[in-house]
Amino acid sequence: MLEVILILVVVFSVLLFMNVPIAVAIAFASLLAMLIDGHDPSLMVASKMANGIDSFALLAIPFFVLSGLLMGKGGMARRLMDFAAAVMGRFPGGLGYVNTLTCMLFGSISGSAAAAVTSIGGFMLPEMRKKGYNNEFSVAITTTAATTGLLIPPSNIMIVYAVASGSVSIAAMFMAGVVPGIVVGLLLMLVCYIVAKTKGLGRGESSSIEQVFKAFGRAILSMLLLVIVIGGILAGVFTATEASAIAVAYSFLLSVVVYREVKLSELPDILLQAGVTTAVIMLLIGASAGMSWIMTIANIPQTVSAALLQVSENPLVVMLLINLLLLFVGTFMDMTPAVLIFTPIFLPVANELGVSDTQFGIIIIANLCIGLCTPPVGTCLFLGCGVGNTTIAKVTPFMIPFFIAMFIGLLLITYVPQISLWLPGILGL
Repeated sequence: MLEVILILVVVFSVLLFMNVPIAVAIAFASLLAMLIDGHDPSLMVASKMANGIDSFALLAIPFFVLSGLLMGKGGMARRLMDFAAAVMGRFPGGLGYVNTLTCMLFGSISGSAAAAVTSIGGFMLPEMRKKGYNNEFSVAITTTAATTGLLIPPSNIMIVYAVASGSVSIAAMFMAGVVPGIVVGLLLMLVCYIVAKTKGLGRGESSSIEQVFKAFGRAILSMLLLVIVIGGILAGVFTATEASAIAVAYSFLLSVVVYREVKLSELPDILLQAGVTTAVIMLLIGASAGMSWIMTIANIPQTVSAALLQVSENPLVVMLLINLLLLFVGTFMDMTPAVLIFTPIFLPVANELGVSDTQFGIIIIANLCIGLCTPPVGTCLFLGCGVGNTTIAKVTPFMIPFFIAMFIGLLLITYVPQISLWLPGILGL
């Protein structure tokens, strides 16, 4: 009975409170469910919430959040776009490729899809309009391409999943996301190519080898951050948490000292924004830890696992059902609470079907990346429409082919484990 009450209360609370206050809703739902069912929660839920954020690995989140904000304001996006334009701009519909590649590069460096939409969209969308690209099509490209940065490391949501699963190293998650992120990005570029051919979009300006190297030279310091963070972790020089602190120091050096696009007077506002963002994430993690404990004692994961396996014993069918459920969840729930809530529910099912913890992490993130682009809670979609000065109704028809591409990428990630596991396997993670 407890599991039924808990699920009903959580669903009602999520639909009622939606995004940021969802952490309070989760904690409230957990306490209310136990009280209704005659249990005395005492101080256990509060204790579990406190213990849920008492993790050294979670220290990486505020540092990566801060480094992402510094990068977004520090002029790195423009330098990455110039490099992408020099490489890809010569092809038909070249600005579509430039947009996608820039979002992939900036999203991977900053670890934030929202930052990629606002930073890249801010100067990429006006440029595409000048070149005759449909505004809504340009918004659709930016919105979907920005999510690839959550699959390509370093990514905050990978850290959240690693903590929620309790059995995956952050380094393994980082490496597992590289190839899937590139695959999804290439599929989005394929859509751009098809649209360019059918709509007759012209070529961009060709760049000489000298211009390509010049653009690369301007962008190399920005891209070097990814090499330092990932290379240092893999070489065992520092942990993921220590790497996040190095990322802050490096992004500060570039933004304030080298590029000089962030003034010292702006730092208090940046620190405040990073603190607010971190507080929301930590509250979500703490509340979800309390809820996960209640779900465990209520045997909810076992109940869900048995129910799904009763539908079919075919792993292909069950994984498809999980994907469809996660896609539905992603339409009305933000990524962090969704990972925290549904990882302990669906991960045991995936393990029963022979899916590794690392691969399932990439699957759930890929699912929820699509949710970032769909209403009613599609954060990237709303930001993209705001930056592009358009409406969701106008953008949605142009989003459909990109949704199809992302779904194909999701199916490849789900049913071809080597896409996620090949690189970690080579590196011994």
